[in-house]
Amino acid sequence: MYINRRLFLKTSGTAVAGSVLLPPFMQSCQGNQISLDVKGYLDHFEVSTEMLQKVIGAAMSKGGNYADLFFEHKTTNSLALQDGKVNRASSNIDFGVGIRVLKGDQTGFAYSETITPNAMLNAAKLAASIANSNSSYSTAPFTEKIPADFYKINKKWEDISVKDKVPFVQKINDKVFALDEKVIKVNAFLSDETSIVLFYNSEGKLSYDYRPMVRFGVVCIMEKDGQIENAYAARSFRKGFEFLNEGIVDLLAQEAVDKTNILFKATKPKAGEMPVVMGAGGSGILLHEAIGHTFEADFNRKGTSIFSDKMGKKVAESFVNVIDDGTLPNNRGSINIDDEGNESQKTYLVKDGILNSYIHDRISANFYQVDPTGNGRRESFRHVPLPRMRATYMENGSASKDDIIQNVDYGVYVDNFSNGEVKIGAGDFTFFVKSGYLIEKGKLTQPIKDINIIGNGPQALADISMAASDFKIDNGTWTCGKSGQACPVTCGLPTVLVKKLTVGGTNA
Repeated sequence: MYINRRLFLKTSGTAVAGSVLLPPFMQSCQGNQISLDVKGYLDHFEVSTEMLQKVIGAAMSKGGNYADLFFEHKTTNSLALQDGKVNRASSNIDFGVGIRVLKGDQTGFAYSETITPNAMLNAAKLAASIANSNSSYSTAPFTEKIPADFYKINKKWEDISVKDKVPFVQKINDKVFALDEKVIKVNAFLSDETSIVLFYNSEGKLSYDYRPMVRFGVVCIMEKDGQIENAYAARSFRKGFEFLNEGIVDLLAQEAVDKTNILFKATKPKAGEMPVVMGAGGSGILLHEAIGHTFEADFNRKGTSIFSDKMGKKVAESFVNVIDDGTLPNNRGSINIDDEGNESQKTYLVKDGILNSYIHDRISANFYQVDPTGNGRRESFRHVPLPRMRATYMENGSASKDDIIQNVDYGVYVDNFSNGEVKIGAGDFTFFVKSGYLIEKGKLTQPIKDINIIGNGPQALADISMAASDFKIDNGTWTCGKSGQACPVTCGLPTVLVKKLTVGGTNA
């Protein structure tokens, strides 16, 4: 059956919510037909093409160069387990429209949580005040942009009841306790999210997206001889309910137990500057924090990034290829369209060691006279889009992991990170490493834990001297913060050797 927005708002987060099915008719506007798909999205937000054009006209009424509308309806459901039982549940509905007007590189922005003609027109007029002329705006013909489909799903989260989800959270608790007698406590969580997005701009572009997301994770806490340790395992994808199965429960439970167990044997290495081997997968945080942010075009456009004068120049060894990709199937960082209506794509930031592209939104693409890279992203309709990463990773090299480790006389191997941050201008960064190993005379020896790795992003990129052929994406629950906004991302890396970084350990 067709379910309209009001009924969807009432049923989201309850036992069963109907799917948004599209009505069997077409609508034409100014001689341009729009598809059943976009008609379904218009009906979902209860807006017409005529109203879209009227609101855009108000946004452009003061002489803006460009305006866009970003409609969003997001539902989020969460479950949490503590002390052996699923004892917390929550649901949230977020709904509204963001209206942006550009005048040169200046932005006027307003949003409304009520989608009525008057509310939208008032917000549009407020956003329009960034400009101050009375130049006329001619309505552009509609051009429907049919999005890609990088996250095909079988079972929508809005069709799934709480009672269908609870067993998986309970099972992961029971599984962790069963794996090791040292386990004293387990915390687990499951959250799902569905975002319905409609986009329209002053150029006539009309597009839409349906964005699912799931996060499933567990914290394992163990005690041995009075020593307490904990570790975390989680996965996040743009997938539907089919993501949940016995396999993912077993995988996360075993990973959490293994990560915790190794900490009982771990120490801190001697502090100082040394070679660092970054393990495949989660070490991609090196690319995200130390390098990726400095490639974001707004920082380069303003001249605050150290890479602002390095386009087309050598920044790494010739085997280094760094990519930001929004097209990986079902990946947490993937998007069918960005939040400016542009198609997602795979972008080589570094190609054969040469800086090849920045990460662009509409404003920076216009500034550099290049095409947008599909990186205009925002936390919600309440925020303006910014150049943001999606899935950032480095391609394979030709060495093996063993070859790389054997090349290190004394250093550290790290592969389990909890967070990091970077000073954009200089590219200075720090990562907190949850666990890893000491490398002595070409071999992994003593486990290590709770250390910081400090360095400079551009220098670390230049100092990658070897890369293995074991590339892996880390499908954890990575979230990127920028300018007060949070966006889902992922990262990846093959095993690489960085010639030297500062490792914070002990002074002994």
